[in-house]
Amino acid sequence: MTRKFTGDRLLVATHNAGKLEEMAALLAPHGVSVVGAAELGLPEPEETETTFVGNARIKAHAAARATSLPALADDSGIEIDALDGAPGVHTADWAETPQGRDFVLAMTRAHRELEARNASHPRTARFCCTLVLAWPDGHDEVFAGVMPGQVVWPMRGDQGHGYDPIFMPDGFDITFGEMDRWQKNRISHRGKAMAALMAGCFD
Repeated sequence: MTRKFTGDRLLVATHNAGKLEEMAALLAPHGVSVVGAAELGLPEPEETETTFVGNARIKAHAAARATSLPALADDSGIEIDALDGAPGVHTADWAETPQGRDFVLAMTRAHRELEARNASHPRTARFCCTLVLAWPDGHDEVFAGVMPGQVVWPMRGDQGHGYDPIFMPDGFDITFGEMDRWQKNRISHRGKAMAALMAGCFD
């Protein structure tokens, strides 16, 4: 039996403003106010697991323990088939620079590595999202969503965040970067995981 969320305040264990905004918009109809980890001055725990669920658990439980609030964490990334599933859990790492995250750099690296392998088209990929909702008593619930598609080049669009400008979801001829965010939220990996979370813990 899935544990229901009964509070009115939820900590979203992310320092990513884009993710926080998406989560807040999806939770608003349920009367839940959202606070981000950065707002509470929480450090970003080291993500030492090799799976999305493992890293999401690290973030959710660390935040719940630190604040005594239920905490929702997301670990997500893009898996590119011709790169043997990379960058996967290292999706954000590919963007790290001494000056902060640079996703144009990360997308360029993905393209360069695909070209180096002479990868055939379509260059299939998927965005994956795993959500973990953790309570201060150590209980958690896990929900996942996947959006299949392909990687395209050059980058297209300035909506969304991360690798959105090079990802074209199946059934569409535009990238996530060209898509209205409400349309993206309805079909995205995170949208699917959030729908499962809502059905499981909120409805």
